[in-house]
Amino acid sequence: MSNPDVIVVGAGLAGLACARALVASRVKVLLLEGGDAPGGRVRTDGHEGFLLDRGFQVYLTAYPEGRRSLDHGALGLRRFTPGAKVWRGGRLHTVADPLRRPGMALSHLFGEPGTFGDKLRVLELRQLSVSGELEDVWHRPQRASLRYLRELGFTDEMLEGFLRPFFAGIFLERELDTSSRFLEFVFRMFATGDTTVPERGMGAIPEQLAAGLPSGTLRMRSPVGEVWGHRVRLADGETIGAKAVVVATDPASAVGLLPGMLAPRMNRVTCLYFAAPEPPVTGPWLVLNGEGRGVVNNVAVMSEVSPAYAPSGQSLVSVSVLGEWLDTAALEARVREELSGWFGTAVSAWRHLRTYVIPRALPSQLPEALEPPRRPVRLSPGLYVCGDHRDNASIDGALGSGRRAAEAVLFDLGR
Repeated sequence: MSNPDVIVVGAGLAGLACARALVASRVKVLLLEGGDAPGGRVRTDGHEGFLLDRGFQVYLTAYPEGRRSLDHGALGLRRFTPGAKVWRGGRLHTVADPLRRPGMALSHLFGEPGTFGDKLRVLELRQLSVSGELEDVWHRPQRASLRYLRELGFTDEMLEGFLRPFFAGIFLERELDTSSRFLEFVFRMFATGDTTVPERGMGAIPEQLAAGLPSGTLRMRSPVGEVWGHRVRLADGETIGAKAVVVATDPASAVGLLPGMLAPRMNRVTCLYFAAPEPPVTGPWLVLNGEGRGVVNNVAVMSEVSPAYAPSGQSLVSVSVLGEWLDTAALEARVREELSGWFGTAVSAWRHLRTYVIPRALPSQLPEALEPPRRPVRLSPGLYVCGDHRDNASIDGALGSGRRAAEAVLFDLGR
């Protein structure tokens, strides 16, 4: 594309949302992506007939930015059961949403993990999270999530048996140092909508956004090596100018392109995928490690959520381990040993498909990272930045920051 009005660098969710908003206002956009497909950290790989998301991820239908920018029906969203299965004390316990699965929840009201009082405190947490307007959540007093949960009165049994592994799987950090604002936001999203994945994998989300762009807008395999003023220089030396440039890359790449920008701390995760002859858990459940020990944090049989994730007659098992594990062979052996205690000798028949080590999976959401709740997207006239590191570390935050950047560009262009 010659003479674009705006260059957007990076076709992750933020860059795609920004480009979509600009195109909707009849701005000529060139979206440059260094990889071979859009999506950034939200990608799905095809492998031997399986669909492997790059790290276990879910889409929450209550996301306001998602409702604004995505066609939920076209994504063919498939729902998880509200609640979780928890491995604790040598067996699986069921924790169900008492408001959406009252019959199921009632049968486990006095069972592990936690006490009857803990079950009531979950309802209190839900009420606190859904009260007021969504924007109010981002301006409430904040502290570390673990401290917040202890202040609500949860017992150690409930904290270790359910709340820690549940939120650790979202925050990608086990200490629960994440801001209580972010905890209330995600709990509100879980409580007021469905937890889903698109039928054909999480990569369907960026694919849908990219499909809405005019032909020629998105240019793949075009890594940008330098940004200055209103120009970008590609890695191959080509220079392109525009009226404005939006850097929508991952945080580490943004820091490299924008000297002086501070790099956020990133949380890490490692995700292993196995092909199993039979599903270890029947139904669309999230399975949590409530033992307080071991490397596995959570397990999901993705083919039980959406059958398209696996070939007919096979099951796809996703296993999340917090942190960055470089010795993947040793980790695989350790995971197999641990899950054999959960699911028996059948685990030995599982076939390892792939391990994703993701050192920069999610910006840390410590209290200081959310003060202010949203960081500026305008760096100088004609130069902008967006991504989940400018908002909150979620799909919603990425989409919202892209929209905010587009609005800033439009204002400065007099549109």
